[in-house]
Amino acid sequence: MRIVITGATSFLGAVTVRQLLEKGHRVDAVVRPGSSNMSNLYKQIPADSEQMLQIIELNLHDIAQITDYVPAADAWIHMGWDGSGSENRKKRDVQQSNVVQSVKAVHAAGAIGCKKFLFTGSQAEYGVCNTVITEENPLNPVSEYGIAKVEFGQQAEVLCKNLGMDYIHTRIFSVYGPGDHPHSLVESCVRTWLADGEMKLGECTQKWNYLYIEDVVSALVALIEKAEAGVYNIASTDVRVLREYIKEMHEICGGRGTYVFGQRPQNAEGPANLVADISKICNMTGWKPVTTFSEGIHELLYRMQNGAS
Repeated sequence: MRIVITGATSFLGAVTVRQLLEKGHRVDAVVRPGSSNMSNLYKQIPADSEQMLQIIELNLHDIAQITDYVPAADAWIHMGWDGSGSENRKKRDVQQSNVVQSVKAVHAAGAIGCKKFLFTGSQAEYGVCNTVITEENPLNPVSEYGIAKVEFGQQAEVLCKNLGMDYIHTRIFSVYGPGDHPHSLVESCVRTWLADGEMKLGECTQKWNYLYIEDVVSALVALIEKAEAGVYNIASTDVRVLREYIKEMHEICGGRGTYVFGQRPQNAEGPANLVADISKICNMTGWKPVTTFSEGIHELLYRMQNGAS
């Protein structure tokens, strides 16, 4: 398949480019002109696969110009979304701009003949839940980030149908791994403890769900290759109280540094419980998570200590 990816230098995007290339797909990676994150992408390109990769420097507001670079493609994976950090999740102007630019991406995909359009949505679309979350759960987002993801999904579903594309909407739960934002909880904990520092945390009493980056991306690849149109949760089956994850990370870091609970406010989505039902994607594609939390943290720790994260 020939697949266009927007947001190709992002945490998820760069690994997705690599996994697709490893599976023999041709990839057109759309990146922001002059992106400071190009090294993220270059580090992921497998040897001897450059001929299967085209890097296109193009802003999303100019995405209609994709026809100058890609005459035709089979599928489009849209990850281009600004303002995913906690503070920007609250800003309506930032998030609504994402909706506008993302709609342009759908039109661009239709213009080059794509048959599938996959969007990386978020568990934030569900809002605060205290039960097992299936794809049929009502959508009650509490942050502008979640609201915008829902709004785009609703528009894109209709637009893709009109353009003859299958629309695949993923709702990704909490991701961790090498290359994540330095201020994410996992990255912050590991880096702080390696420096023998103290982590000031929230209450961390909610049920949480962490999925390793490689498993998240393998789910996306399985969906673009095999799935029918629809909404799919992407998450782990390992659900615990967040404090248990914190304690395990601290042990893996050799007990270095310290931590204290109850010192930070809740994030933009509030105290959500992340208990996901992933039977739909498993039944549709045969995908399943394979990396344990311990294995993922050990890999992250190794890369940090060897300057590869």
